[in-house]
Amino acid sequence: MTLNENGRSPGDVLSDLEARHAPDVPTHGGRTWAYVYDSGLPDLDLTMDAARSMYTAVNGLDPTVFSSIVGLENQVVGSVLDLTQAPPDAVGTFTSGGTESCMLAVKAARDARPGIARPNLVAPVTVHAAFVKGCEYFGLDIRLVPVDPVTFRADPEAMAAAMDESTVLVVCSAVSYAHGVCDPVPEIARTSAERGIPCHVDGCIGGWVLGWWRRIGLPVPEWDFAVDGVTSISVDLHKYAYASKGASTLLFRDAELRRASYFASADWPGYAMINTTMQSTKSAGPLAASWAAFEYLGADGYARLAQRTRAATDALVAGLPAIPGLRLLGSPDASLVAVASDDPRVDVFVVADEMRERGWYLQPQFAYVGLPRNLHLTVTAASLDNVEPLLSDLAESVAAARIAPSAEPAPELVEVARSLDPSTLTREEFAGLLAFAGLDPAAVVGGGLPMRMAGVNHLLEVMPPRLRERILAEFIGLLYTPVRD
Repeated sequence: MTLNENGRSPGDVLSDLEARHAPDVPTHGGRTWAYVYDSGLPDLDLTMDAARSMYTAVNGLDPTVFSSIVGLENQVVGSVLDLTQAPPDAVGTFTSGGTESCMLAVKAARDARPGIARPNLVAPVTVHAAFVKGCEYFGLDIRLVPVDPVTFRADPEAMAAAMDESTVLVVCSAVSYAHGVCDPVPEIARTSAERGIPCHVDGCIGGWVLGWWRRIGLPVPEWDFAVDGVTSISVDLHKYAYASKGASTLLFRDAELRRASYFASADWPGYAMINTTMQSTKSAGPLAASWAAFEYLGADGYARLAQRTRAATDALVAGLPAIPGLRLLGSPDASLVAVASDDPRVDVFVVADEMRERGWYLQPQFAYVGLPRNLHLTVTAASLDNVEPLLSDLAESVAAARIAPSAEPAPELVEVARSLDPSTLTREEFAGLLAFAGLDPAAVVGGGLPMRMAGVNHLLEVMPPRLRERILAEFIGLLYTPVRD
């Protein structure tokens, strides 16, 4: 068996795990500018760890058995409703993350209009892919509408033109992940309301920041329940509420729409099943950790974190123009920043590699329907002390990228890549493509990836989206090859 014949001591187990974890990018310290959200407060992490541990074995499936989770969820959701200026009758659900919140919003919209043969969802092309996933899972068509090529915000008129009698949900972002800008929610929500269509605002990544910036007196766009026509909002807690991973909320203006997000089944011989989320059995640990974070920080703590995040964002945005070869995309409305190149000699994919070698992680983003390739930076409260060091290393990385050999794939490789049919791609073709890109397929198994990914990113970028999806699926399948004895 792959399983050890004999158990190991706790010390050996944890030592082994620590060694395995060592190559990962750091989750604390402010040098990873995507995926992680660092408050910079060690005591907060310790408090959440203890709360999560206390509730790890508590099953959120049945609140009549584990009744304490009802009070925890009601208090957490109520706090988020307050932050989003929700009306008194508004309700919500604690979920496992932004994708689950978004997918449940799609399900609720579909099930609230059961008579439509083929429902559709209208959203800007910058909407999070979770909504594409929700449409695929729940059988909706998705109509992606181009955004303004300068501001990267949704076009209300184009959104309105895409709506019809089969549209069950309109989605806009506050803010978009790719460019950190807020769509014109009032205009879009007004149009959807006039047509009787629910409007969901995806505030998964920006909602908490925008809510707190408003509360501390900073100007922010209109985006929440104070806007007429907004019927539901998603707000993650494991982002800027600095809760542990696995924490989000889905909020509804009224209980009837929330009811459509539930799943119930009594037509079987076991217990009557009622699920408020896509999960049935689930640990209550993330909920307890979120509650603990709210209690530990309080309003004054979140206000301080919001101020630090704003100061870090302002410092980053002010410092970027001083680096020749880079330009800011759009005008960030929250704490997400996208940076592109304005010098053909500066390849941002190479810049990302150079930064990785200097101990930073910036997230490469591909060009898409006329929107330029760029680097994404998620600014957090822990970023404030790291803005100047980051800008210094970023300037060095841009200078290094300017004189680096081209990372763009050879034309013959691009031709081969574009000629592949995603519907008939074989494992042999995929292995050959990896080899062309300089990757050893055997080394990829188990996570053997190169530090410099610019060439791979360029190759992925030139592929049509369906082929890219298939390539990524094959890649993930290869990466997750189970260890067997």
